[in-house]
Amino acid sequence: MKFWRRKSTPSAASTHSSSAGEGSAKVHVQIPVEPLTSTALIWLTLTLALAVAPHANELPVWLAPAFLIIAGWRVFIAIRKQPLPPRWVLLTLALLATAGVLVSFRTLFGRDPGVALMTAMAACKLLETRGLRDGVVLVFLGYLLVMSNLLYSQEIPMVAYLLGVVTLMLVSQMLIHRQHAGLTALAPLRLAGKMVLVAIPVMLVLFVLFPRIPGPLWGLPKDAYKGRTGLSGEMEPGTISELIQSGEVAFRVRFTGPIPSPKQLYWRGPVLWNFDGRRWRQRDELPAKTPFPLIPEGPALDYAVLMEPNNRRWLLALDLPASLPQRAGMTRSFQILREQPVNEVYRYEMRSYLQYRTGELPSHERFVGLQLPAQRNPRARELVEEWRARDSSPGSLVNAALTLFREQPFYYTLTPPLLGFHSVDEFLFRTREGFCEHYASAFVFLMRAAGVPARVVTGYQGGERNELGEYLIVRQSDAHAWAEVWLEGQGWVRVDPTAAVSPNRIQQGIYAALTDMDTLPFLARRGGDYEWLRRLALNWDALNIQWNEWVLAYGPDRQKEFLSGLGFGEVDWREMTIAMVAILGGLGAIFVTLRWRSRRPRDPVVRAWQQFCGRLAQRGLARGPHEGPLDFSNRVIAQCPELARPVRDIARLYMALRYGPVIPPMAVRQLQRRVRQFRA
Repeated sequence: MKFWRRKSTPSAASTHSSSAGEGSAKVHVQIPVEPLTSTALIWLTLTLALAVAPHANELPVWLAPAFLIIAGWRVFIAIRKQPLPPRWVLLTLALLATAGVLVSFRTLFGRDPGVALMTAMAACKLLETRGLRDGVVLVFLGYLLVMSNLLYSQEIPMVAYLLGVVTLMLVSQMLIHRQHAGLTALAPLRLAGKMVLVAIPVMLVLFVLFPRIPGPLWGLPKDAYKGRTGLSGEMEPGTISELIQSGEVAFRVRFTGPIPSPKQLYWRGPVLWNFDGRRWRQRDELPAKTPFPLIPEGPALDYAVLMEPNNRRWLLALDLPASLPQRAGMTRSFQILREQPVNEVYRYEMRSYLQYRTGELPSHERFVGLQLPAQRNPRARELVEEWRARDSSPGSLVNAALTLFREQPFYYTLTPPLLGFHSVDEFLFRTREGFCEHYASAFVFLMRAAGVPARVVTGYQGGERNELGEYLIVRQSDAHAWAEVWLEGQGWVRVDPTAAVSPNRIQQGIYAALTDMDTLPFLARRGGDYEWLRRLALNWDALNIQWNEWVLAYGPDRQKEFLSGLGFGEVDWREMTIAMVAILGGLGAIFVTLRWRSRRPRDPVVRAWQQFCGRLAQRGLARGPHEGPLDFSNRVIAQCPELARPVRDIARLYMALRYGPVIPPMAVRQLQRRVRQFRA
């Protein structure tokens, strides 16, 4: 079946003007459109389906089945040689798909709506694909679909899968452009594999030497970062306990020396000052321009943090940080803030002191550190007045609150009862069941009511040691909240009321503090029948940290560190660019030299014809450079009439394959067979 596209041209051949001034008449010229073979079309459809498959979880529930139905319909049309649907059907499907995406996402802009719309348009394009140009458009749509998967995941399995899809997309592209040669899928598959192998050295050179800049080269829509769990700048009852049920990795840590004990691992995050009676919030703080007074009372710890994307500016560090990563600052609450949100795997080096004293407390911080909502929690205030009547020193008040939690029947649980208007009173005197945010919130309220400046600190506590790579894994299930009070002569002092209620939580981790393991994510549990599976997951994580450190977190700082470690010293972008161009030029020269030495034709049709001409040359019938296949075959037949039939058949078949319309793959094999059987 041949398809024709009509095109209007005002050329001299199609325009006629009469001397009587009748005007010019345009004649429609039919330009043939080379149709895609069924093999190329089926292969392209299959590859597009593989590119769409990882998006199945993000697409609307109706779109993935609709894509498969349309793809199957197009394959059926190709196999049965059926006509394509009319234009009005395509227009209707396109409008319905656009409306469906708009209804599903309430917008057509953003990561998720954009990917959904691109998937829908690729399906509609399949139904109007006829010729080579349409196939090329679909191939590039397929590349875009492959790239869009990296907006959701850049893990090793996903990258390996997408590399396979790109290879198959190259095969589809070759089948489209070289379909006149009647190739089967095996030859382009071999060629695509060789192209990928040749591209790997170039990719490595560009990856290592191409000058990196801080942050991404382009901006992504806001919804590109949704669904990422992590700490927030607010805390209320239930905030941390919900986060505990996630087994996702928050960050990984490599220590220069031995890993500290779990009870020393307090990873400092957002610091919360403002309390409205139920919810704690951060103050609006900017990184300070002057260093803070910090008096260390012990050795420093050096370590590197590999943080997962969380779309937040804050960086986690052991309490208390004494250094800053590049392009980051520290607030007066000792919270580290980066210039840009962490939207990629980010590696930074830190130094912290586990024992320290801080400086004086400014008057405005003292004022904020004592603020409480009026007419809230009267029983807690009365209790504090009783403590103050006995001993009003800050240290005694802190011990009184901890003794309350330690001696009274308080319980540590992920499923505490709901609290009402007087949330602290209800927790202290009625429910007495809560998670770390309940204890930290109640403790800070008691301290402020007693006149002791206090604040809530959120972050992570502990972590799991992976012995295979000698590093620490800190998961979202390690999220924690504690308190800080300001004491004269000591500065800000960490106080963890959770340790008074459940010391196992601090010393051994969240899994040791809860009796019901089913409430925890699988990777946060210990023991049981599936311990071997958790060990297997740790082995996989050891491979992941290498991928994250050397691939995903390979930014400008890591690049300079790596190149300096190779002995190049301090390098800048000019030196890296010169080295990159030089190495790529050398690789190009090597490739051109190897190709020049191996001048064997890649096209099986040309290769078979050259073998045929070579056998005739052995008989003294060499083909001249000026002779085409028709002239050459006529001369051979004239000189050797006994070879007339095989020579004529081979020459005609070659000309049909080389210069004629699309020929099925069996014709190529027929030419190869006749050349093998030919005896000059």
